[in-house]
Amino acid sequence: MSTMMKAVVYPEPDKYEIDEMPVPDPPPAGALVKVMATTICGTDFKILGGMFPGTKFPHVPGHEWSGEVVAVGEGVDELQPGDRVGAEPHVGCGRCRMCLEGRYNLCENYGRVDKGHAHVGFTTGGGLAEYCTVSVKALHRLPEGLSYGQGAFIESVGVALYAIERIGIEAGEDVLVIGPGAIGYCATQIARARGAGKVVLAGTRDERLALAKDLGCDAAVNVRSEKDPVEAIRSHFGGKGADVVVELAGSADAALQALLSARRGGRIVLAGSTSPGRELRVDLSVIVRGHLDIHGSVANPKWVCRRGLEMIARGYVDVAPLLTHRMALTDFGEALETFRERRGGAYRVMMHPHGVAEG
Repeated sequence: MSTMMKAVVYPEPDKYEIDEMPVPDPPPAGALVKVMATTICGTDFKILGGMFPGTKFPHVPGHEWSGEVVAVGEGVDELQPGDRVGAEPHVGCGRCRMCLEGRYNLCENYGRVDKGHAHVGFTTGGGLAEYCTVSVKALHRLPEGLSYGQGAFIESVGVALYAIERIGIEAGEDVLVIGPGAIGYCATQIARARGAGKVVLAGTRDERLALAKDLGCDAAVNVRSEKDPVEAIRSHFGGKGADVVVELAGSADAALQALLSARRGGRIVLAGSTSPGRELRVDLSVIVRGHLDIHGSVANPKWVCRRGLEMIARGYVDVAPLLTHRMALTDFGEALETFRERRGGAYRVMMHPHGVAEG
């Protein structure tokens, strides 16, 4: 193995280079992973724009990836070289209250590398490189038969699964998902797998809603083409609204539509707005008189990612239609713009640091 590797490096916000750097040694209780597939998603633009206070530059991004273990650090016997793994981005300190409760996505020592915390691709180097080191706490063996490309959806499926588990879906309940991106389409399929009744997807562009019928939805609503978007959504649920609403669009309008589209006594999870700057203005009586249960949801703790990978492997969640583009690491600039402009209907642009054919 070469002692040098290529990596996407941001020396400062909104400016990148493809650099050569030394291949790192596996840390104690960690592993060195040969990155085989890593995706670009909407959160990357926030990270690379300097919108996350925990991100320090220069920075190697990439928080949705999979690969092959090539070396392990001192004290590691959970994994061995040759294991195919997917990486979840949250590594908690393991000593604060949140971590001890299994909610390491809420680690009280966020950003404290000296305390053992890492947010891979956010506060520490990520998978937009030929190799990446990470704690074994964040690595999951890929189920047999799962490709590296499918394995790189570990974070997307985990976000969707945890958001749904935050509110629960009972068999036969009607579900509204707002946000027809990769995570939204994971959510529609998870809702269907959990026995949902009617599943409706809402978004703002017809081209993003085109997969709705194929990926678990009974109907799709383009809220921009409707005079009254909420009324149009509620009409699919007999005018009374959805039992469960999963918001993954990340806008104030989407959050408001989520609250207004739930039935009285309904349950709502808001999981799209992970960075500051969006404010929700709502008549509080909508919540109080509506007797609504509202949850926030961020990332995925409790090894939810592992169960998400099993859902992909067993065919409950099909990510193949969402893997729309494959490119080499050196084509990062083109990949970034392809995703930003949704060229060719891009959902997830997959980078392959060691060759596209290996993904």
